[in-house]
Amino acid sequence: MAFFTEAINTLQTLVIALGAGLAVWGVINLLEGYGNDNPGAKSQGMKQLMAGGGVALIGMVLVPLLSNLFG
Repeated sequence: MAFFTEAINTLQTLVIALGAGLAVWGVINLLEGYGNDNPGAKSQGMKQLMAGGGVALIGMVLVPLLSNLFG
């Protein structure tokens, strides 16, 4: 059971890190879009920022529920 708990914790860390990376990339694209006055880059950056926040939220909320589901 300890292995399963450790695997859930590792999965949670990876999902949160992936979401944070996507959000940072979105912020960079958003700022680049504002700097160049490019509406396409602004739109893409905002979408990436929101998607990254969603993935990180899934990592914080739903992944720990896996341990309760199987434990």
